[in-house]
Amino acid sequence: MKITILCVGKIKESFYREAIAEYTKRLSKYCRLEIIEVADEKTPDRASAAMEEQIKEKEADRLLARLEENAYVYTLEIQGKRYTSEGFAEAIRQAGINGRSHIVFIIGGSLGLHGKLRKRSDQAISFSDMTFPHQLMRVILCEQIYRAYRIISGEPYHK
Repeated sequence: MKITILCVGKIKESFYREAIAEYTKRLSKYCRLEIIEVADEKTPDRASAAMEEQIKEKEADRLLARLEENAYVYTLEIQGKRYTSEGFAEAIRQAGINGRSHIVFIIGGSLGLHGKLRKRSDQAISFSDMTFPHQLMRVILCEQIYRAYRIISGEPYHK
């Protein structure tokens, strides 16, 4: 299985990069993980709603350009479906059973996702009602993917 995390912006903080590198290493036993970063747009202070929409659209166009046509796409959104860790593992397992060899998780920029990405998404998922920095969300997503593969493999995991 190939898993891609497609996201906006670069990780600046070394502690986030180190955590992602650790989970990437751990996941190499289970899948091919690829993280693709696209450039984020600078958002001026007090940007109008129209300007924010333009920024989200530019970021969406960059993400869509990197998206493979046959991939099963999850967008990370507050209003998305919630999973338990076991349920998330089962969703990943089912994707493989159903012939999906490539899963893509899309994490938007600081303003969120443009409607173009929601239309392309096969499923929106949520990890919380809370808002997290998109850099931290990458770490959380990597950890949950790793946990899912531990569950799928029948290996112990922290409950």
